[in-house]
Amino acid sequence: MVNAIVRSWWAIGSWSAAVAAILISSIAMGANASTTVLLVALAVAPVILVVFLGDSGSSSASVAQILHPEQTKDGR
Repeated sequence: MVNAIVRSWWAIGSWSAAVAAILISSIAMGANASTTVLLVALAVAPVILVVFLGDSGSSSASVAQILHPEQTKDGR
């Protein structure tokens, strides 16, 4: 469900609009450049995490698969 929400264009567009609004309001209030960069980094960090963690879960083995490997025909 999360993949469907994250990958929808509506969610991406609204997230981009929110980041742009934060950036514009920060500049309009006269914030330092470092504050603006920090706000943008905090806004972009969750997206980067979702991209990195999104596909890695399907390829790795679960804890149960590691602790209890499939049994062979001879019972080992």
